[in-house]
Amino acid sequence: MSYKKIIFVSATRADYSKQKNLIKLIQKKNYFKTYIFVSGMHTMKKYGETWRELKKDKIKNLYKFSNQQSNTSPNDIFKNTFNLFRKFCIKVQPDLVILHGDRIETLACAVSCSLNNIKIGHIEGGELSGTLDEMIRHSVSKLSNHHFVSNKISKNRLIQMGENKNDISIIGSPDLDIALSKNLPNISQVKQRYAIKFNNYSILLFHPVFSEVKQVKIQIINLLKASILSKLNFVIILPNNDLGSNIIYDEIIKLKKNNNFKIIKSMRFEFYLTLLKFSQFIIGNSSSGIIEAPYTNTFCINVGSRQNKRISKNPLIINTNYQTKNIFNAIKLVLNRKNRKKKINTKYFGNGRSAELFVKKLKDKNLWKKNTQKYFIDFINK
Repeated sequence: MSYKKIIFVSATRADYSKQKNLIKLIQKKNYFKTYIFVSGMHTMKKYGETWRELKKDKIKNLYKFSNQQSNTSPNDIFKNTFNLFRKFCIKVQPDLVILHGDRIETLACAVSCSLNNIKIGHIEGGELSGTLDEMIRHSVSKLSNHHFVSNKISKNRLIQMGENKNDISIIGSPDLDIALSKNLPNISQVKQRYAIKFNNYSILLFHPVFSEVKQVKIQIINLLKASILSKLNFVIILPNNDLGSNIIYDEIIKLKKNNNFKIIKSMRFEFYLTLLKFSQFIIGNSSSGIIEAPYTNTFCINVGSRQNKRISKNPLIINTNYQTKNIFNAIKLVLNRKNRKKKINTKYFGNGRSAELFVKKLKDKNLWKKNTQKYFIDFINK
């Protein structure tokens, strides 16, 4: 039987949460053969060696590649990923490579595919964040042949960037397939697994912003200072491995003996979603506060610039700058708000059917017939 060979690329716990259900569903289909190229922070002990989560999920054809150490520069991460992925593609000879988002690894694999005439499918292109991530995301979109976007707004942005509307499929945000699932663990299971003893708690998750790396120390100090002043309990999940994460890591570890803080390297996504659902709020600058938190009816205190261009018009989301006083006031504001939004808004990020829509598009023969050569669609001069 003839089948199409597809490589999925995953470098972080975050992009895996977006692709997990897509991979699991497509691996059940006998007309596709899938391979998973796993690299990045997945392979690093400091960040919990999260590649093991893929094994626990029984993901097949998993191939692990170490592309960095804790002090590897972004330039070398790009170079190492490019070389490793090029060799992997020579071995596999894929018909399609699926990439997610805006990581350095994502860009390196996209460039490799483009230089070797390999089709690219890009998940969650067309979104804004306002940081280096956004520039990488748009660059990957321009190198991609088909786009699997979250919403009509993202689709229109890609069209504005000269992409062909026929090469864009709206599937929603794939992690919501899991977020809206009825099979999540209960909160007792979560607390037991991660030794969380708090009855009431909030989640703190803060990542470095590439262009603000010189300010990241004062940013995390101010955030932690406001959290301490609140006298609340916090579950802190350590940051991803972007430039500046070591600074955040070092400041967080100082709280190891503080009984109001529980520090966790990484969490399985299903367990994280339950933790989020039962938290008082999430604070920091993770996209999880913008995308998943509203679906779990959870308040988000969005700190700083990392998500400042994302869709955040939701009464559950409060934006603040990096000043300790303003962060502390935002915490008080959340605690004083008793009325929560009762109805989930599925307008922006879908309704939990992403995997189904994704596979449906992959079964479309027209997707495979198209040449890898792209052309800019100029609507201005029409």
